[in-house]
Amino acid sequence: MIAIITADIINSRKLVNQEIWITPLKKLLANYGSTPKQWEIYRGDYFQIEIDDANEALLLALKIKALIKSINVNEVKKASTIDVRMAIGLGTKEYTAERISESNGTAFINSGEKFEKLKKEKTTLAIQSSFPNFDYEMNLYLKLAVIQMDAWTINSATLFTTLFEDPEKKQTEIGAILGIEQNSVSGRFKRAHVDEILELDKMYRFKLKQIQP
Repeated sequence: MIAIITADIINSRKLVNQEIWITPLKKLLANYGSTPKQWEIYRGDYFQIEIDDANEALLLALKIKALIKSINVNEVKKASTIDVRMAIGLGTKEYTAERISESNGTAFINSGEKFEKLKKEKTTLAIQSSFPNFDYEMNLYLKLAVIQMDAWTINSATLFTTLFEDPEKKQTEIGAILGIEQNSVSGRFKRAHVDEILELDKMYRFKLKQIQP
């Protein structure tokens, strides 16, 4: 089982400088393969990425969410915030092309179908597989988590990006990187609901094992 994330950047077209999100996103996605075979940014603000290990799909989605939400666009007069809308598709890959946008399989179909429903479902992160019960449960968890994640401040999102770079970092080390005291880091952890978000990733991995052959 592989995973495909199909996504777009919300409010990106209001930005004067597109590189403000494209450059850091390319740097993150480069850790997961080469473009355009494993990932590709296309049509201006859409992108797609293949994750060989489906267990890592939600964690990557969280990394992308935190990265985009951490970008400070306050200096850009035409946009006060940007966000990302993502659909995770789980399944197989039947055809491999030179560009991910031309590859095919159930993972691609599931990702594309779910992405088209995101606006109607009023959420920015959802999943689709060939297992309806798994999808229903995980999407309920995700819908609740998105309420918090969509409201992340730049500080909260930056905390997550720092944590994702090295999950073993202690709060004192994170504080040194962010230039704040340890007690301030602790406060940000609570406000950003770090433990609950990381627990969601553990739940996803646990539930995924139950449907994998």
